[in-house]
Amino acid sequence: MERILVLQGGSSSEREISLRSAANVIKYLEQDGYEVITADPADPNFDLKTLSENCDVVLPILHGENGEDGLLQGQLQELQVPFLGSESGACELTFNKSIYREFMTKEKVKIPAGTVVDREHFDFAPLRKSPYVLKPIDGGSSVDTLILKDIFEEPDALYFNELFAKHDEMLLEQLIVGQELTVGILKNKALPVILIVPPESETFDYENKYNGKTQEIVNPPNISHEKLREAQNLALKLHVMTGCRHYSRSDMILTSDGSLYVLETNTIPGLTEQSLFPKMAAADGVDMANLVRSFVEMAKGL
Repeated sequence: MERILVLQGGSSSEREISLRSAANVIKYLEQDGYEVITADPADPNFDLKTLSENCDVVLPILHGENGEDGLLQGQLQELQVPFLGSESGACELTFNKSIYREFMTKEKVKIPAGTVVDREHFDFAPLRKSPYVLKPIDGGSSVDTLILKDIFEEPDALYFNELFAKHDEMLLEQLIVGQELTVGILKNKALPVILIVPPESETFDYENKYNGKTQEIVNPPNISHEKLREAQNLALKLHVMTGCRHYSRSDMILTSDGSLYVLETNTIPGLTEQSLFPKMAAADGVDMANLVRSFVEMAKGL
């Protein structure tokens, strides 16, 4: 019987989502008869070398810092253990929003105007004079992200003091108004596009990602086939140019003039029952059971 090591949890702000994603994956691994071993990198006794010695493949189902930033992937590469997902270089590039932004700008990919700010520089930043997004440089799942559509509704100074107490520096970006699209890549093939429609007058923040109130429309009929194909081609281009492996998911904004602005690329997308990646895979004929099977095959290099 093959043994699979699933890494779950971790110490980042996205720990809860990681545990939910891993539980969903483990359910299907066990159905297929694999012996599943779980481990949490946040455990003080966590020893990747010893754990991986007894396993055939490793599935890192981790989100955020110390799980998706390339550190763990670099260790797995050194140990020469087969594992699912992108290698350390691609993880590092896509995880740090500042480095990712510089790379996209250099590659002439459209991305919202933005700058890295600390608490002091934020007060005087020109981008703060119009609708903006303020988010951690190295986080995900919209944790500690402020999307401000109306600058007259800006929170008070105390809110920002607390935010910058948690994050020394943050990314301040121009808010691009449009339709939010997300596109997954599986085995170098673009999956169907999903249009994200948050509740009216609200944003796609952490709460609305997981409370079931946001509409997630696969192959949205109000967007032309040509534009959907363009979004898929862009996601595949991002996957390849950043050096991603096996699977990824890129988010973008489609503006009223037909432009596509890239927001980010995720190397370990959420895999909960509510997550976008399994939903777009299912729309392409790959249900969760087969998606998990493909994860094991890709990790083995098949």
